[in-house]
Amino acid sequence: MKNSLILHHYDFSPYAEKIRLMLGLTNMHWYSSLTSVKPPRATVDPLTGGYRRIPVAQIGADIFCDSALIADELSDLANEPSLDVNQLDDQSKALMDKAEKEAFFAAVGAVPPLRILGTMLRSFGPLGMYRFAKDRESLMQGGTVRPPKGDRAVKIIHSLLDELEARLQHQPWIAGDKPSIADFATYHPLWLHVFCSRRELNAGPKVKDWYQRVTQIGHGNSEQISQNQVFNIARESEPRPLPNEESTKPELVGKSVTVAPSDYGIVPVEGILVACSDKRIVLARESKDLGLLHVHFPRAGYSLSDS
Repeated sequence: MKNSLILHHYDFSPYAEKIRLMLGLTNMHWYSSLTSVKPPRATVDPLTGGYRRIPVAQIGADIFCDSALIADELSDLANEPSLDVNQLDDQSKALMDKAEKEAFFAAVGAVPPLRILGTMLRSFGPLGMYRFAKDRESLMQGGTVRPPKGDRAVKIIHSLLDELEARLQHQPWIAGDKPSIADFATYHPLWLHVFCSRRELNAGPKVKDWYQRVTQIGHGNSEQISQNQVFNIARESEPRPLPNEESTKPELVGKSVTVAPSDYGIVPVEGILVACSDKRIVLARESKDLGLLHVHFPRAGYSLSDS
């Protein structure tokens, strides 16, 4: 169990759905640690130091933040090159990028407000809906993202669906004959849109068929794990050896720093910088309860500051 992947997630998280489908593709055995849709998160916060976003992955005493970095870990663990974004052709990368940036933030705004309200009431109840809405409002504060609404959001979703329909005319998957990270990254904003609208995807026949085939991949082989088990694994493990990569911030290694996303969910995590390359940032965090943990972040899209 110590060396198995634990995914900290909640059912309605679209980025977690992206990772769950990758786990389905690899058929890897994994442990599921369900957490709340908004902070505080008693199982996750002590591990990450307050990282705001979900999902988070854990392998022993190593904690991985951001779905892009988790995908890299899965690619290595499962020896699955299709989950490595560097293996994609330029067109697949461009479609994936459009889905995860423009379309992801348009997925909710493209749904009529009364229908979103109905979805939230069904999911959270009146008080929970209010708290969720306030939390998501704070999630965007201080970041660079301004989610589109109304007609602009609708146009973005339609544009993605049109590009995807064209892409799938001559091949079953975005990058060719097999599913890849591009499919999961493009699927999850549409999954969010379908969830919010509570309607079938309004798309062409190729996209509809592709959407069903991605859904059918499933989430693989998972077991629930308790908070005590999660913490015991972290406590009884040692962080793995640091990546053998040239440091891009040698002057900060060994110093106390903060790391935070640049686009949204701008909540800094503080720790001792032990590694920083072009690909990832690793902070060491030590506590009386959990011992030494290494918290990993991707370099792209994250700010690093001397604290």
